[in-house]
Amino acid sequence: MVRRTRVVVVGAGFAGLAATRMLAKGGALVTLVDRNPYATFQPLLYQVATAGMGTADVSYPTRTFAAKWPNVRTRRAALSKVLPDKRRVEFADGGALDYDYLVLATGVTTNWLNVPGAPENGLPIYSLKDAAVLRRRLQQDLEDTATGRRESTNVVVVGAGSTGVEIAGTLAELRRRTLPLTHPEIRPEQTSVTLVERFDFVLAPYKPRLRDAAAAALRKRGVQLKLGATVAAVEPDAVVLEDGTRLASDVTVWALGVAAPEQVAEWGLPQGKGGRITVTEALNVSQHPDIFVAGDLAGPPRPLPQLAQPAIQMGEHVGRQILQAAQGRPVRPFAYRDPGIMATVGKAEAVLQLPNGWTMRGWPAWLVWIFVHVSYLLGGRNRLSVLINFFWRYIGPRRSATSVTQ
Repeated sequence: MVRRTRVVVVGAGFAGLAATRMLAKGGALVTLVDRNPYATFQPLLYQVATAGMGTADVSYPTRTFAAKWPNVRTRRAALSKVLPDKRRVEFADGGALDYDYLVLATGVTTNWLNVPGAPENGLPIYSLKDAAVLRRRLQQDLEDTATGRRESTNVVVVGAGSTGVEIAGTLAELRRRTLPLTHPEIRPEQTSVTLVERFDFVLAPYKPRLRDAAAAALRKRGVQLKLGATVAAVEPDAVVLEDGTRLASDVTVWALGVAAPEQVAEWGLPQGKGGRITVTEALNVSQHPDIFVAGDLAGPPRPLPQLAQPAIQMGEHVGRQILQAAQGRPVRPFAYRDPGIMATVGKAEAVLQLPNGWTMRGWPAWLVWIFVHVSYLLGGRNRLSVLINFFWRYIGPRRSATSVTQ
């Protein structure tokens, strides 16, 4: 019976891929649907944005992924409607699929937090397209500054979570170490990197000593920290704080907050904080137990961090529960196993925190961070390419740190 169970998985992120893998191994007939023909490794998007890696390094074709199992198919489409009573999903291209069980793992999108001018003037870094757009913008602005077509390339990063800290630290290293070689026409005072955070510290989920170490490492690299500062508006050439301070900004990177896409409201499913779909402890919808939600889109009773590990574990759990339900067995509640958290500031500097309270920082944590991220990548070519790019960027010639153009 399990082999005849039809499951549609919408979303090829960490959660969707984990659910597909579990269901495929269990013999279900799976159709993996995503608006893009590839899966993206989001934790390394900042490397794409700062020209350390190419888009192909952090993406993997969904058809190549699905080819591992004869009972998995893929489809490139954007979800438009969920019809629970008919057990059918419809897509923007006019197509539709019937299902026995549905997994919604489409992820979330940028939350502009109703800040005036943020959607028009801020650059998010949530998707592969976002990272590529930001990279081209930075490259063009630096070229224009070098040739005198513009006066400066000042970057303001809004949000000091892992993404904000990582991109600010990388940009600061490029500014101090690489630009003097690749863009000798640009004077130091023509560029700057500023990190804005509403809390009085960076990396909120971490212990105070790791927060302080990360902040010190950022300052050492030349990042200007504006802590305890709330953004009131984003203008084409400035970020305005609530106290009236204007920060000159030629490029504003928005690394603050995510929310469910607006179209989720059209699916007719219960929504909670941030527009996420309200689910039971087993991660299915109480009114429609054949619909499961995994990853950032899920709003379980106990909130989970929006990181790769929770998404992977939720996807695996959903896959197991569908296989159980298809055999007439009851579903079980989801239990998250916290493996710890980590973030990098730049070359030879990272912070790592385990659930038992043990912490690590500096060079050892940086090496752990690299190899953990490489291990999560799909495909041997991607792993090898990313590993080479990491060490070439940070140990190779300084002039090669921004070698990616496509």
